[in-house]
Amino acid sequence: MNTSPNIIDTVRALLSDGSLLIRQEIKLAKAEAEEKIDQAQSGLIALAVGLLIAMVALLVLVQALVVALGNLMPPSLAALLVGVALAVIAFVAITKAQADLKPKNLAPRRTVKSVSESAIAIKEAI
Repeated sequence: MNTSPNIIDTVRALLSDGSLLIRQEIKLAKAEAEEKIDQAQSGLIALAVGLLIAMVALLVLVQALVVALGNLMPPSLAALLVGVALAVIAFVAITKAQADLKPKNLAPRRTVKSVSESAIAIKEAI
């Protein structure tokens, strides 16, 4: 009798175990991806809540500034002064953002220049 395991049975067992291992790894990857998606969703919700609370806090602080200035000048003038100052700050921020987001400002200029110089150098070498 042959006491050594049959090579075919060994190969079958190896393929079966390998297949099972791959399925388990895929299942683990899916579970981990779902967990990370849930974590990202929780993080985004916390960020949104934090930003909302920060906005409310900013409004309260602006109102406090208006009230404080209202002790030094007529309240309507204090509100107008704070409103104009905030409008100017908003205008400057929006103007800068628009300039930064123009397609010509987003182009990778250094990379384009480097590739162009490399192409010229290659042509000259040939």
